Amino acid sequence: MSSPIRVLTAVPICDGHDSAINTINLEFIRHGIEVVYLGFHRYVGDIVRAAIQEDVAAIGISSYNGGHVEFFAEVVRQLGKRGASDIAVFGGGGGTITQDDATVMKRKGVDQIFFAGTSLADMVEYVRQHYGKRRTQVAKVEGDIALARKLTAIEDSFAQRRRRRNAGSTRRFGPERNSKRARVLGFTGPGGAGKTTLIDELVLRFLQRSPKARIAILSHDPSVVGEGALLGDRATMINSQNDRVFMRSMATRGQSGGLSPATEGCLDLLAHSDFDYVMIETVGTGQEALPFRSTLVDQTVLVMNPDYGARLQLQKIVMLDVADIVVVNKTDLERAKAALLEIEHRLAQNKYRQQIVATVAKRHRDHGVDMLYDLIMQDSTAGVSDRRNQTSERQRAATMKTRTR
Repeated sequence: MSSPIRVLTAVPICDGHDSAINTINLEFIRHGIEVVYLGFHRYVGDIVRAAIQEDVAAIGISSYNGGHVEFFAEVVRQLGKRGASDIAVFGGGGGTITQDDATVMKRKGVDQIFFAGTSLADMVEYVRQHYGKRRTQVAKVEGDIALARKLTAIEDSFAQRRRRRNAGSTRRFGPERNSKRARVLGFTGPGGAGKTTLIDELVLRFLQRSPKARIAILSHDPSVVGEGALLGDRATMINSQNDRVFMRSMATRGQSGGLSPATEGCLDLLAHSDFDYVMIETVGTGQEALPFRSTLVDQTVLVMNPDYGARLQLQKIVMLDVADIVVVNKTDLERAKAALLEIEHRLAQNKYRQQIVATVAKRHRDHGVDMLYDLIMQDSTAGVSDRRNQTSERQRAATMKTRTR
């Protein structure tokens, strides 16, 4: 199995027309392409940073705001300035971009412009033919580009079935390994609970309160069975559009449980790179999911919303047995007060030292997110190894509890 083609799609600043790009995204996914969608109203710097960190083959821009000649050219210019000129730029804008404009844009380095009336099949075929082969690296790369391509090498090795054992070892993907290990925070929970928004708000607090800290985010989205994947977490990230934040989107590529086959290797690489914190977010998980082994993360955060159903459902959620912190998000909803009481009672049955926090992550300067940040930053009374042993014990107990149900 070869690695899927990866492209990044985005809509420029002063442009909120996302219907066309969403239609194209779905067509790409249907033909096995992984699409990192950055969303609309995006600056050139955001697009270039994301393309480099995601190590995409090309950037697709949908522009209806009339500034396409300058905008596309600036994307090409900044890619070249940052040593990523091998990332191609293509796009379109319905009837906004003229033939004369396209001629000028191609002279400025734009790879291809699709005009109104071009079929989706023709766009897919062009992407497959021009971006399907892995580009050859012609110069030594450093920084985010080098790290991004090491992560791609780890993913590619799983796609080509070369590495199934010892996935945590990343030495052959580059000699540089930081002896200091970053603190790894794992976030999981059902889809729609607000994990991505919560992480983005935590990132804001890390950036504000730790002026020199660097943060990595490893985010997961599901692969459509037999098809590609829409990697859309970046589209809701606002505070994470920062040069001190490195974000990588991963598709599950057929693996269940909320993570990718290559997650452990990629996480190991990030944890031993120049980061202070690494946040890993799973796909929305179900009742039986235990996505994080005790060796993967230092602290586990389960994010829920108040609408989980009847109180009996809480007895079936295994992550409530092992999470270090349980966040009840969206507590501005009507049922929030009752949900907090029920979850608190459920956690009391575990007899573990677990914390519960109420948040409204979408609300600016939310006090609950401040409390969560403070909890994460508190020095634990137990060492890292002791905390992992405790987590491992919880996981074993949760597994046995699940089997006896």
